[in-house]
Amino acid sequence: MTATYDIAVVGSGFAGSLVAMIARKLGHSVVLLEKGRHPRFAIGESSTPLSNLLLETISERYDLPLLKPLSKWGTWQRTYPNIACGVKRGFSFFHHELGSPFRAFDADRQLHVAASPNDLIADTHWYRAEFDQLLVQQAQSVGVDYFENVDIRGAGSVDGVWHLETTQAAHERTFHVRFLIDATGPRGFLHKFLGLSETPLPDFPLTSALYNHFSGVGELATSRSLHAMETPYPVDASAVHHVFDGGWIWVLRFNNGITSAGVAATHQAAERLCLERKENAWNELLDSLPLVKNQFANAQVERPFAFARQLSFRSSAIAGSNWALLPSAAGFVDPILSTGFPLTLLGISRLGAILDQHWGSPQMETSLQEYAQQTDDELRATARLIGALYRNMDDFPTFRSLSVLYFAAASYSEVARRLNKPELASSFLLQDHPVFGPESRRLLTLAQGPMSATEKSRLTDNVYTLIRDFDVAGLGRRPANHSYPVEAADLFAAAPKLGSSAGEIEALLQRTGFYSAAHQQS
Repeated sequence: MTATYDIAVVGSGFAGSLVAMIARKLGHSVVLLEKGRHPRFAIGESSTPLSNLLLETISERYDLPLLKPLSKWGTWQRTYPNIACGVKRGFSFFHHELGSPFRAFDADRQLHVAASPNDLIADTHWYRAEFDQLLVQQAQSVGVDYFENVDIRGAGSVDGVWHLETTQAAHERTFHVRFLIDATGPRGFLHKFLGLSETPLPDFPLTSALYNHFSGVGELATSRSLHAMETPYPVDASAVHHVFDGGWIWVLRFNNGITSAGVAATHQAAERLCLERKENAWNELLDSLPLVKNQFANAQVERPFAFARQLSFRSSAIAGSNWALLPSAAGFVDPILSTGFPLTLLGISRLGAILDQHWGSPQMETSLQEYAQQTDDELRATARLIGALYRNMDDFPTFRSLSVLYFAAASYSEVARRLNKPELASSFLLQDHPVFGPESRRLLTLAQGPMSATEKSRLTDNVYTLIRDFDVAGLGRRPANHSYPVEAADLFAAAPKLGSSAGEIEALLQRTGFYSAAHQQS
C-alpha cells in the first residue's frame, strides 16, 4: 500500500498536531504519524502569557477557532470543562537549604511574579494526556489524516521526495511526501535517521531530571511556615519552584486531582541525590525539604517514576531543503521558567509562514535556513539565561535578579505583540535586540564566574539598569516582599517604551478583558 501527501508530520504531541492543522488549512495534503497512541503521559505542561498569545494568534491567522478558548483559563473552562488543566496565575519561587531545620520562610527567600490580574484571563497548566488528544482530534476534524501505532522502518529522500516505509499492526504502507516535519522531541525521529549529532549548549551544565504525576498532594498555602507570606495570587495557583543548590523542584496542580512534580538538577547534584534510584531518591529528597515533604505527606504516585539522565539537548542541524525539526525536536534546555512552549510556538508560527509564503519557490530553502538559525539562536539565548540561574542557585538574591531578565523580556514581548508591534520583539528573550541582546549576554557571562559580594551587587544594579527601558510590569520597583502583581498603572507608565499612547494601552486592556477580570472574585 502506498499514499502520497504534500507534508508528513511525525509525532502527534501538541506541537505536531498544531503544525499539521496549519499546513492543512494552507491547502496541503497532510499526514500525521504517531508511534504510540493517545491518551498518553507527557510533561512540559505550563503555559505563559506569551505562549497563550501565540496560540491565540495561530487560531486567528489560520482559521482554527477551536484553539482560541485554550488560551485562557476562563474560556477553557467554559468551552472544554471536561479537559483537565490547572490555573496558573504566575511564577512562585522558594529558596531552600537542603537538610536545614524547619523554619518559617521570610520574604527574602521568595519571589512571586504575577502573569494576570485573576483567574478569568489566567494562564494554564496543560494536562497533556487530554490536551494532546484533543488537538489530534481537532487536526482530524480539519482534514489531517492520522495514523497511530506506526513504526517507521525506513526513510529516505530521493529527488526531493521522502519515502517513509511503515508498519502498523500487520499492515505495511509507504508514504511519499514532499516535505517532512519532525515533532518527536529531543533525539527523535530525524535525529536518528539522518544521523545528526548533538552539540553543547553554551554555559549550561549537564542536567538530569526525575518526575511523576501524583494524587493527594496538599496545598502549599496551608503550611504553617508560610503564614506571613504576601503574594498577588493564591500560591497554589501558580508554577511553584523550590530552588536549592544545584537543582530545583516543580509543582503544578491540575483541576482533576493530579499534580505534576519533579526535580531537575546538575549531574553533580543528581549523583549526590542518587536520582537514578527514582522513588527512593524522591522520598529522600523530600526528607531534606520540610516544606515540600509536608505538602506531599499523603501523596500517591500515579505511575512509575521517569528518570532522564541527560535532560538538555541541542541538534547540530535543524532544517534541510525538504525537512525541518520543530524547536521542540531541535533542542531543549530545562523546564524552569516554562520556556519550552513559547520557543516551540514561535517556531511553529515561523514555519507556518514559510509554508504559506514560500512553498515550492526557490526562496523556501533559504527561509528554512533562516528558521534554523533563529531557532538555534533562541535556544542558545535560553541556555545562557538558565545556565546562569543554575550557577547561582546557592545565592538566591543573585538568582532572583537574573530571573528578572526573563520576566522583563517576556512581558515586554507579549505587550508589544498585543499592540500589533511584533517588530519591537521579534525574538525570544529579545536576544536579537541591539541593546537588550548584547548587554544581557554580557551580564549572563559575568554571572557564570566567581563574584565577590560587591560584584554581585553591581551585577544586580546592572540588571535593573538594563531592564529600565523594557520594564512594562513594574519590575523596577524592587519591593521588599519580592512580590509583583499585575497592575494597569505599570502598562500606562510603559506606553512610551512601546511607542504607544495611553489610548492604545486603554484599548489593549479593554480588548484583553483586563478590567472585567479585575472585578471578578479571585
